[in-house]
Amino acid sequence: MKKKIHIKNIRNIGIIAHIDAGKTTVTERILYYTGRSHKIGEVHDGEAIMDWMPDEQERGITITSAVTTCHWKGNDIQIIDTPGHVDFTIEVERSLRVLDGAIGVFCAVGGVEPQSETVWRQADKYLVPKIAFINKLDRVGASFFKTIEMMKDILHANPLILQLPVGSEDDFAGVIDLIHMKQILWEDDALGETYITEEIPSDCRESAEKYRDKLIETIAEVDDDIMEDYLSEAPISTESLVAAIRKATIDLKLVPVLCGSALRNKGIQPLLNSIVDFLPSPVDVPPIKGVHPETGEIVECKAKNTEPLAALIFKVAMTEGRKLSYVRIYSGKMHTKENTYNPSRKINEKLSRILRMHANKRERVDSADAGSIVGVVGLKESSTGETLCSTDHPVLLEKIEFYEPVISIAIEPKTHADQEKLDEVLEKFMAEDPTLQLKKDEDTGQSILSGMGELHLEVIISRMQREFKTNVNVGKPQVVYRETIEKAGEGSAVFDKEIAGQRHFAKVTLKLTPLERGSPNRFISEIDEETIPDTFIPAIEKGIMESLESGALMGYPVVDVKATLIGGEFKESLGTELAYTVSASMACKTALANGEPFLLDPIMNVEIFVPEAFMGDVIGDLNSRNGKIESIEHKIEALAIKAIVPLARMFGYSTSLRSATQGRGTFTMQFSHFDRI
Repeated sequence: MKKKIHIKNIRNIGIIAHIDAGKTTVTERILYYTGRSHKIGEVHDGEAIMDWMPDEQERGITITSAVTTCHWKGNDIQIIDTPGHVDFTIEVERSLRVLDGAIGVFCAVGGVEPQSETVWRQADKYLVPKIAFINKLDRVGASFFKTIEMMKDILHANPLILQLPVGSEDDFAGVIDLIHMKQILWEDDALGETYITEEIPSDCRESAEKYRDKLIETIAEVDDDIMEDYLSEAPISTESLVAAIRKATIDLKLVPVLCGSALRNKGIQPLLNSIVDFLPSPVDVPPIKGVHPETGEIVECKAKNTEPLAALIFKVAMTEGRKLSYVRIYSGKMHTKENTYNPSRKINEKLSRILRMHANKRERVDSADAGSIVGVVGLKESSTGETLCSTDHPVLLEKIEFYEPVISIAIEPKTHADQEKLDEVLEKFMAEDPTLQLKKDEDTGQSILSGMGELHLEVIISRMQREFKTNVNVGKPQVVYRETIEKAGEGSAVFDKEIAGQRHFAKVTLKLTPLERGSPNRFISEIDEETIPDTFIPAIEKGIMESLESGALMGYPVVDVKATLIGGEFKESLGTELAYTVSASMACKTALANGEPFLLDPIMNVEIFVPEAFMGDVIGDLNSRNGKIESIEHKIEALAIKAIVPLARMFGYSTSLRSATQGRGTFTMQFSHFDRI
């Protein structure tokens, strides 16, 4: 039986970075060296444990955040490996919401890349203490110090160099540990399990001492005790140095920086030591605060088993048709078969199973303590971002913010059998992923699926077919135009027919006049009672309004027109409501055709946030899309460009914007009005 771990020896950490910086490779080495796995899985072979989905293995990227637990030097390290692609940024957001610490992995060649910046800011938003690991130092063009400068310039971080690389590119062999003043070298052929700790060679000693002095100076600036020893030139012990670095890291004053090459199995064991030494346990961070759902008073949830239960569902996954909820327990203890309370929905939920997760593998446990991250089966209605607590002590934790989708596709089932499954399958995907939205376009009848990017939607369509055997046709959403007229047009029509033994007669003459953009359609009558009796006027109005629902050009609704009844004819005993409705509709069609109809485009309000360096490219792209710039405002570290652009020219814009801004640009879009281009 596994020995119980004290909450002070738990580390809940996430691994965050730009795509292809080496997050999953770092995680695989951590699992191997901690004995959690018995072989190193490689991303490029499609064998990484944490990338267990077939789509992840085929594409060589992380799509969904995976949870695992490993053991190192008497500590439990619960790890969430997050995606690096901007389309799956919600996975990072909701993971960081429940983590106590994070490792930012940077490629030594690419430095601070666009998505590194995004995830770092997300970690800052949730006040998550961080360690930086500069990876891929064995690659051609790798630069340890350039990456540190980029951390300062782009992330506004305060890096604390704890290690120096030994050798570079192909000659990279290990690191110099500036805390213990030792050199650590790894053997190339031993899968990185064994390493040699030795004295720093004389040719590196001067550089090591210089950076050790800088290390102590940097800590002294944020720690009074170290400052006192530093100024009095008293010796500073390794223990007091580690304690000061830990405190400064947890207080978000410093970011310890380590280095290595995960693919070449170098640098991971010191990283594991740093996770334990410098990142917080659940009791080292301030207790999470919630509100009482009835009284609204602040409730503090302390990380103790003896406190009332407070847990947050941060992710829902559908596996083998069953709902699995990922939960972070902030306070109290969770037991199987017990009832918990969901204050958001005011319902009780029974926990049928509690699972300790290892990617897609799971181990059943009877209970879970405060500070744990576990999988739960049995929650029927509870969803992402909702709280589970005890009925006697209800508390509502802050919800997770979700992003608005930025790109849409039209989908339709390929066969009748697919039609029956499609709605059910999409419902499951939307329960998993709050950034996925489905709506039915009332005007076109199309089902419109919206997501965070083209890759995001591509993966959803692939999973539909692979996991649920549901095939769909995919296309661009149709743009719903409107029609109106250039000039006034007149039309006249006679309806004279015998229907079911009764003759119906009516003649209507009307005039259509264009109105200002955005004006509602109107009807007025300028004829007297003798021409057409008043009792038939509502039937004429009905015929005109129904006719305006489908225009003469392409059948889109007609807007911004005034219909005036200017003439007609009535025959006693033959005039009927049906006749006047049909006659008015026919006259309206003629008047529309005579008024030189044209199309109105849906125009969107678009707000784009971009770093100033990319402003020219973004504005040039908007001009090529017939966009009109309305304002440019300076925000913190970015420009906000407001423009109006025709919807038809905005398809594929999210991809274009990312290309033009190295992934740093974001935009929001909403309908403004219809207008002629």
